[in-house]
Amino acid sequence: MRKADLGVALYLLSAFVMFIIPIPSQLLDVLLACNMAVAFSIMFGCMFAKEVLELSFFPTILLFTTIFRIALNVSSTRLILTTGDPGNVVATFGGYVGGGDLIVGAIIFIILILIQFMVINKGSERVAEVTARFTLDAMPGKQMAIDADLNTGAIDDAEAKRRRDKIQEESSFFGSMDGAVKYVKGDATAGLLITAVNIIGGIAMGVLRQGMPVGEALDKYAILTIGDGLVSQIPSLLISLSTGILVTKGTKEADFGSVLIRQFFGVPKVMYLVGGVLIGLGILTPLNNLIFISLGVFFLIVGRIMAGTIETAEIESEVDADEMAAEEVRQPENVNSLLQVDPIELEFGYGIIPLADVNQGGDLLDRVVMIRRQIALELGTIVPIIRLRDNIQLNPNQYIIKIKGVQVSEGEILFDHYMAMNPGYVEEEITGIPTFEPSFHLPAIWITESQRERAESLGYTVVDPPSIIATHLTEVIRQYIAELLTRQDVQNLVNNIKESNPSLVEELVPKLLGIGEIQKVLQNLLREGISIRDLLSVFETLADYAVTTRDTDILTEYVRQSLKRAISGKYFPANETTSVITLDPKIEQEIMNNVKQTEQGAYLALDPERTKAILASVGEEVQKLENLGKNPVIITSPIVRMYFKRLTEDYYRDLIVVSYNEIESNIELQSIGMVTIA
Repeated sequence: MRKADLGVALYLLSAFVMFIIPIPSQLLDVLLACNMAVAFSIMFGCMFAKEVLELSFFPTILLFTTIFRIALNVSSTRLILTTGDPGNVVATFGGYVGGGDLIVGAIIFIILILIQFMVINKGSERVAEVTARFTLDAMPGKQMAIDADLNTGAIDDAEAKRRRDKIQEESSFFGSMDGAVKYVKGDATAGLLITAVNIIGGIAMGVLRQGMPVGEALDKYAILTIGDGLVSQIPSLLISLSTGILVTKGTKEADFGSVLIRQFFGVPKVMYLVGGVLIGLGILTPLNNLIFISLGVFFLIVGRIMAGTIETAEIESEVDADEMAAEEVRQPENVNSLLQVDPIELEFGYGIIPLADVNQGGDLLDRVVMIRRQIALELGTIVPIIRLRDNIQLNPNQYIIKIKGVQVSEGEILFDHYMAMNPGYVEEEITGIPTFEPSFHLPAIWITESQRERAESLGYTVVDPPSIIATHLTEVIRQYIAELLTRQDVQNLVNNIKESNPSLVEELVPKLLGIGEIQKVLQNLLREGISIRDLLSVFETLADYAVTTRDTDILTEYVRQSLKRAISGKYFPANETTSVITLDPKIEQEIMNNVKQTEQGAYLALDPERTKAILASVGEEVQKLENLGKNPVIITSPIVRMYFKRLTEDYYRDLIVVSYNEIESNIELQSIGMVTIA
């Protein structure tokens, strides 16, 4: 057992011993002195603690000191009633503090009790109760603020965890303090009752056992009892004061004393006014001239000293700032910070700032958080931190989206307007400012708030500016999510799988595949919008086939086939016949005949004229599906799928290419055309 643990255990054990076993007056003097020392230590500790969590065990300390103080009260009461000699400390407080006079001692004792009950205890109890309530009510807001800072990149995961833990500790502390204050209040009440019992019991012992007259017994035992009460109530008062200090601390940046002096005596103007008032009272009233004029002059001198200190500090601050600026000019520029590139940036003009400013009611930050959650659930990968910043070089209503520092898309909104889009069946048109929806480049119009209800009643799809930006940003992230997946991201995914499936990861990495090769497979899947959330199935498939090939393109096809349930569910609705396009077997054979194998992988070396003809046929067949309002889906054989997708992806970005092995057997398909050439 450590010494600290042993000391706390002996402290509590001694309290219970004093309840049962009589102790000599000399030992009682030592324990009473220790009790006062502990009370002063707690008070000064509360004064100089920079934040309340530095004294997180304060509620427990209150309980320990309360039981120890009551035990001392019981021991002193036993000595008063049995021997009439409770020791030097009790006798001194009873005689010296009260001046040896029963009435004076009684009055001082009553004043202490009133101060503790009606002022300190009552105030501390109320402050602790309100603080606990406000702390608990503020927890959701603080949690949301931490999430917002984390998603905007202001803090990292470790700092976010530290802040969340601190919020939990603060709520637990103030909740405990709300109840622990009752210990101090109950201790004061018990002390008052013990004092009354002591007086009555002392008179009874003096008259009945020692044959004293009533007046003599009252004088002797009442003074001792008051001394006992003072000895116990003064430490209790210090503990109550400590509790009040702790729950009312308003600063977390500096010590109690320095902040207090600076706030109340650090303004020269205040010192001058106080000094002038005191000198005026000394001259113009019958008050003691020497005292008031001297004190007024003292305040004037303090004010002048404070003014000089402030002026000196300002001059030193200016000099330091000039020196730092000069030093920065002399030093070679540190360009390391300029080399960092944010994965995703959303820059906007000053007219869009209210949408991102929480203080102005903007919810763009919350929408960014939801975008990251949505992509994680949909594609199974973590979106990097999205950096939001204003750019005065842009038009007021313009915004741009950058991927790795390069602009990839842009848009423009009208802050006080709504975007209305015709879904295709609106008969009556509404007037507005013509525009294009930035995500899918669909024709739309800007309308005012007053036109919104009418537009919705006519069947228009009406969207507010934050939703426009959020949708555009989401589509851009989906388009570039494969590029944003780094090796470190893959390593983090591998570590997550390793926690639950260590044998699988040990078999796969790095024996069969490296992190870079796994990254390429996952990027291939994400590039075509296939979710990697079922990472266990992906890794199982890679472990099965990586023993025969390390070609990441072929491995991707095997993984896609193992994910056919998810692919079928994504592109082919259940209980519904899906219209698709097939690929002519002759074209498939021609493609396979023109696949060239190299050390870096396979590529398609097709004649340009044949490529042009194939793409023209694809365009005709895709148009048929689009005219029917269907997604363009082409079905190919497994061995051809990836080469045909590469052939068409630069020309038909939204074209879905699926192999027969990626379709569940219960899916119903209907071919409405075939890609073929003469």
